[in-house]
Order: sequence, then C-alpha cells, then structure tokens
Amino acid sequence: MAETTQTSFENAELSAYLGKKNSAALEKAFGYTTVGEFLWHFPRRYVEVGELTPIAELPFDEHVTVVAQVVNVSQRQMHSRRGFIFEVTVSDELSAGGQELKMTFFNGYQARTDLHIGTIAMFSGKVSWYQDYLQLSQPEYAILDEASQADPRPIPIYPASAKMPNKRIRDLMGLLLEQFTDQNIPEFLPTEVLSSRHYPVRHQAFLDRHFPKEIKYAYVARQRFAFEEAFLLQLALGERGRQLGAQKAIARPPAPGRLAAKFDAQLPFRLTEDQVLVGQHISADLEQSHPMHRLLQGEVGSGKTIVALRAILQVIDAGGQAALLAPTEVLAAQHYASIRKMLGNLAEPGLFGEGEGTGVALLTGSAKTAQRREALLGIASGETGLIIGTHALLSDQVQFAELGLVVVDEQHRFGVEQRDALRAKAGDTVPHTLVMTATPIPRTVAMTVFGDLETSTIKRLPAGRAPIQTHIVPMQLSGFRDRLFSRITEEVQKGHQVYVVCPRISDTTAEQGVLLSTYDDSSVGQTMSVEAMQEMLAGMPEFAGIRTQTLHSQLDTTDKQETMDSFARGEIDVLISTTVIEVGVDVHNATLMVIMDAERFGISQLHQLRGRVGRGGLPGTCLMTTWLDADHPSVGRLKTIESTTDGFELAEADLAERREGNILGVQQSGSKSSLRELSIIKDRSLIEQARADVGLVLANGKWGTHHPMLLAAAGSWIDEPTKEFLNKN
Repeated sequence: MAETTQTSFENAELSAYLGKKNSAALEKAFGYTTVGEFLWHFPRRYVEVGELTPIAELPFDEHVTVVAQVVNVSQRQMHSRRGFIFEVTVSDELSAGGQELKMTFFNGYQARTDLHIGTIAMFSGKVSWYQDYLQLSQPEYAILDEASQADPRPIPIYPASAKMPNKRIRDLMGLLLEQFTDQNIPEFLPTEVLSSRHYPVRHQAFLDRHFPKEIKYAYVARQRFAFEEAFLLQLALGERGRQLGAQKAIARPPAPGRLAAKFDAQLPFRLTEDQVLVGQHISADLEQSHPMHRLLQGEVGSGKTIVALRAILQVIDAGGQAALLAPTEVLAAQHYASIRKMLGNLAEPGLFGEGEGTGVALLTGSAKTAQRREALLGIASGETGLIIGTHALLSDQVQFAELGLVVVDEQHRFGVEQRDALRAKAGDTVPHTLVMTATPIPRTVAMTVFGDLETSTIKRLPAGRAPIQTHIVPMQLSGFRDRLFSRITEEVQKGHQVYVVCPRISDTTAEQGVLLSTYDDSSVGQTMSVEAMQEMLAGMPEFAGIRTQTLHSQLDTTDKQETMDSFARGEIDVLISTTVIEVGVDVHNATLMVIMDAERFGISQLHQLRGRVGRGGLPGTCLMTTWLDADHPSVGRLKTIESTTDGFELAEADLAERREGNILGVQQSGSKSSLRELSIIKDRSLIEQARADVGLVLANGKWGTHHPMLLAAAGSWIDEPTKEFLNKN
C-alpha cells in the first residue's frame, strides 16, 4: 500500500501507540501496521440523534436507529449449526410508552461482553419480523456514556469484522487520537489553496473525520481528504506532463505534394468535421519540437484509423517512421490489410522519402522467419515507413532507422511501460505519441488517468454507418429461445452474416460439471460455450446447409487468421466466437450480433461487441440473451445497453458500475497505489478544482522550493513503481 504522507508519526509502528496486543489485532483484521494506515480507516457512515426513530413507529424492512436501554439478555444454542444466539431486549429511551424491541446477535461474543441490563446504547440496523416480534438482526451499536447522552455526537460506523467490531475500533481510534497533535500531522497543501477552498488543516480534518462534533464537519473533512488525493495525483501527472513537454523531439511539418497530400486527394469520401478538426490538432502537434502526447478517442467505427494514418503519412513525409502497436495479432493483421487497401499504390515503396510510396510491414510473434527477417531489414534500413505489429515490436531485434511516431491502438490493453518501451527505440530523440481508444472515457477519468495526454474526441460517425437495434432476449421463455435461432437463419437467408459470442470456449467436466448440448430448463445457471453452441447448431435441422465456424484464443494464430479471412470473404455464415472479435474486426456484411449470457460481460465489452455489426451501410441488430429474471440487478446493465448507443453515456454507466478501483492501477502504470477517498464519479468538481490549483503551483518552475512539505508529500504519496512511471521520459 502506498504511503499517504511523509510524517514520521504516520509512518510509525502502531504498537508504539496502541501496544503490541492491539496492533497485532488490527494487523490480523485489516493488515494495518502503521499509524497512517489505521488513521485512514475512515467511518463509512455516521449515526446521529436526529436520525432516531421511536420503537413504536419503526417501519418494517427499513434501516433505523434507536436509542434504548437493555432490559433483558438471554443466550441459546443454535440447532442447525454450531454456535449460539445472543438476544437482547431493549426499551425505548425516547418514548414514555416504554416500547420494547428485540436484538439478535449470532455468535455475539462482543455484544455479550458489552450489553448488560441497564446499558444504554444506540442501535442501528434493518427492521425484520421474527415470531410475531419486530427485531433488529446483527445491529451495529454504540454504547452511550453519561457525557455522550448529555452531548450526543454523531457515532462513527467503521468497516468492521467479527473479531474487530465497531466499538473496539472506536476505542482504539480514540486512544490513538489522544496522542495526536498538529505537530504530528503537519499541513502540506499550500495555505492559499486551503484558504480558497475553505478546508480544515490536516490535523483537524482527521479529528473531524473520526469524531466530528456535528455531521457537517465530517463531510467537510471527507471533502478535504478527497481533494488532497486529487491534488497529489494531478500534481504528479502535471509534473510528468511538464517534463514531457520539456523534452526535445524532431518537428514533422506537413510536406505539400507528398504522401499525405496524395492520400487525401485519392480518398473516395469526405472526412467528417470531427476528423478534420482532430487531424488539424494532431498535425499542429507534429510540427512542434517537443513530443506530442495525445489521446484520440471515438466510437467504434468513428474513423480514428484514417485520422491516425494521415498523421503517420505526415511523419513519413518529414523523414520519420511510424509504429502502430495493436493488442492482438488479429487486430494487427486487420490494420495491415485495411491500411494497405486505403493507401493503394502509395503502399508500394520507392526510395525512402523520395519515391511515390512507402513500405508497410506487419510484424507479429507468429511471423515466419523469412517474413520476420524481411520486415526487420526494411525497418532498420528505413525503406519501411510504417510498421504495424503486436508486442513483437518491443523485441530487442527491432531497430528503427528513425522512429518519429508511436501509435498505440486500444490503450487500455497496454501498460504505460509498454508504450514507453516502444518510444525508447527512437534513441536520443523522443518520438511523438498518439494513443487511440474506442472505449469512450468520461472527462474526469481522462483528467485523472491520462493527465499527461491531451485529449481529442471524434463524436460524429461517418456517413454509411447504419443504426443498430439492441434487444434483450429472456431465454427462460421458450418462445424467445425459438425466435432467437429463427432470426439467425433469417439473416443468413438474406445473404448476411452473423456473429454469435459466448463467454467461454468449452464446457469441460472440471469447468462446469456437465456438457451443455441443448437449451432446456436444466440449462438455467449454466453459461454457453463456443464448442457447445457449435455442437447445438450442428444438431438443429434449420441450420442444415448453414456454414458455421468457431474462433477463440486457444486456436493457432494461423488458424485464427484464416478463419477471420474466410468470414470476411463471406465463406462463413455464422461465426461462433469468444470476445476475440471485440476489437478491430470489420466485416461489412455482418448484420446480426448474438451475445449469449450477456450479463457475463461488462458495459464497455457489450458496446464494443455491438459495434461489430452495421458497418457496411446495412442496419445492424444486437441480441443479448440472459437466463436471469427481468428484475435481477445484472439485467440492469443490459437494459442500459438496450436503451442507448451513446458510447460516452455508457462509459459513465460502466464507470459507476465498476467504481473507479485502482486509478493508478497495473494497466496504467504498474502502481499499487489506490485512491481511498477520491471518487471520480462523485468528485468531478474536486478534480476540476485540484487541476486548476495544481496549474497555479506548477506555473512556478521552482514550486518545490516554495512548498517543501508538498514536495515531500508528493514524493511519499506514491510507491516506487508509480514513481518510476511518472519519472519516465
């Protein structure tokens, strides 16, 4: 876990302040060993007197809080399993009527220790019925002493465990904070920033977060810590961006009358306004003597590749080479074929930088020796201006004559280290970098994760992209099951092609316990596989004469490519695959996408898969099957996909569903740091504020001299892998 600050108090061992027994218990329960780790164990909510409900007015099946006195306790053994039930009867302290309520604790060791006849406590839980009585089962509670009864403060409710219950956490936190001063926790955010945002100093914020006088102080403290994380993250990314901007690159200005101009002249269609505007921004970046770092995002089929190709040609015209890094061999081969087709005779090389065209090479891990040798020779000599490939491009054998541009397709499939490894092949100069993604990124995510990249967006789809209709197919209804397979055959009879995507490759005994060979009532709860679907369709009379084929990651690379090529040529009617066709596969005659057990996929995956159809001017249809009931929470994800084709709206929904997780995670930087208070869903305005405030701090080139505490905090906030990532050239 990353450190949160630089102070010796926060880095100190917990045992120095809480004793060996208590610190050992905290380490066993939560893994905490330092003061700072425990300090950041913040309450997940608070209970205050204003929320109290008299027992006589308790609503059934709702979460309530009551203050009551224990009037009876009892214990009995459980019959069905080992353990005991501890029952507590309480009487209302707020009502003269003396209404009673039962509390039930399963294996309630701590409750048995804390709750005695006469004890007054605040109880919080969900109201349920048991044997004609209202009860709270496993309620959270806080014992109220005389002082707290006279001056009731909000009660913090912490993430707890059976052996580390809330009361013990509160007691230990109180003991720790008694030894806590503003000297222990010095402030590192600039004074002017705290003042303008009206946040408490760090020492007071910890006190208010754990034991606030009023609930409002707790929420202000929470805002302050979220802002603190946003500020440190934006500072790290801003400093990286500033360092990158200070690097030197070779300017690659447009060359009139060369490849880029000839390519534009032979285009059989007009570029969209978005493509033209984004292209102008990229072209202007390439003219600069510092490296471009730009993120290009847009919907599936929005025309990002042609924008990237125009930038590639501008770099080649200016004497450089370009490398396009794709996440899979299928996608790399697809790029190679489509780019050569778009270039036409411009893909035929002359003398490098002087002829009519430039060499275009494909380099993947499965390339045969002769093909690989030829590609490497063209790259090293400079005759090949554009190299398209997978991770094979990162090999030490690949030596560029003059790498001027790195294009990374589907950024989320690569770590930053891989992006930087390819850029390092440029030698002493720093190549320009263009990162592409078809998974739209909400603005706050882009600011948080890609803070070192300028962002361009293509929103308008090119002419010829037909609308896609999306429907959920409830498989528990036999009429819908039958209709699903009829739709597949109808589409094939029209001369069109169909994708059927399954969540797994096979149904082995170890995987699933039974071979799924047909859809019947026993299939509920099982997931369809590629092999089972192929077997099932082969046994259905209506599919006689329909050409089906399977595609998945365990196939040999050559077989995968041959299958994709056959499908593209129209030699396969129904392609049954896993998500290997999620990205980059472009078959204009494919009009129907069937996604089996669609609840197994995320929102972004479903949107990407849906984008594989409707690409050739023919209307597309996406059918998402599920065995789940309509009111199941996972079906909500499918309803979201069904309701809109707006990728940015879906990206927001996807983010809300997945939460932000590890923002500086392995996919982005190799870091183990996580944001503990900052939410890029809830805290958009905080991220905006932090970015603005960091901009003012970074405007002073010697900000570390003016803010030494901030410099130290920024250095200790991130762990070593992240620090290396942020310091990379």
